[in-house]
Amino acid sequence: MNSLTRWNPIRELEEFQNRILSAFRPGSGPQTNGSDESGAGAWAPPVNIWEDEKGYYLEAEVPGVEKENVKVTFENRLLTLSGERKFENSVQSYRHHVAERNFGRFMRSFTLPSDVDASSIKATVKNGVLLIHIAKSETARPKEIEVRLG
Repeated sequence: MNSLTRWNPIRELEEFQNRILSAFRPGSGPQTNGSDESGAGAWAPPVNIWEDEKGYYLEAEVPGVEKENVKVTFENRLLTLSGERKFENSVQSYRHHVAERNFGRFMRSFTLPSDVDASSIKATVKNGVLLIHIAKSETARPKEIEVRLG
């Protein structure tokens, strides 16, 4: 039985745009199963970055990555996240039918503004989400100046 599929030009444009954008997106390169040492940077966890008056926040999705396999470094205003999600193939007698998850090493770097307090950087991981808080230095925070009568 043949069925007709309605043509949707908007959907086709969206799919085309997604294909083009994925070519430039970090981590869209060749995927690795973790056995290839050259796979460094083959995937990159997606991040959200925001700020408030007290500091900057970076949230990275790292499900399946053990705490021991995540490293956060800061040097010369450059915050770097690196780590590895290992491919666990404990049973050798089966074949994969679908393997969409990325495995292997990752690294993402972000240049932070000069108003950060490097000694205050804190990183926690919970439920597969790495949260990094970077406080702003006291000199960078807005201060209210009292106006006096002269």
